Amino acid sequence: MEIERADDTDVPELARMLRLMHHRVSTPDAADPAPDELEPFAADLREWWHGPGAGHAAFVARVDGAVVGAAWVALLPRVPRPGTLTRVSGDIQSVFVHPAHRGRRIASGLVRAALDHAQRHGAARATVHATSRAIPVYERLGFATSPALTQREG
Repeated sequence: MEIERADDTDVPELARMLRLMHHRVSTPDAADPAPDELEPFAADLREWWHGPGAGHAAFVARVDGAVVGAAWVALLPRVPRPGTLTRVSGDIQSVFVHPAHRGRRIASGLVRAALDHAQRHGAARATVHATSRAIPVYERLGFATSPALTQREG
């Protein structure tokens, strides 16, 4: 397995991973999408990545050259404090491993790559919104729930 930062040439595969992730939530046995089904979304994803998504970095996991997983990290500027004007947080997003490749610590490798990227860019902390099934993966990587973090939907 190889994990590397994604670039523009990986957008079609990133689109495939995001579509699989989205459809597997409602249809666990959903088939891989056909390339022609992905083209419109891949075009939209590319436009987003070069526009509003420019603060995100994506990472892909490859097995025998094929993309089998992906993860994203958003670098979010924080309000300055006395003595430091540049504060950054990382937010791990959209981690997905194709079901045929799960159980091989691919998700852990993807999250580590995203965390390393965030740290290299000055992030003092990282957050993630995880499903209950994924929480053990994040706990093994040092994440812990915090009563200080709250959220509001909508």
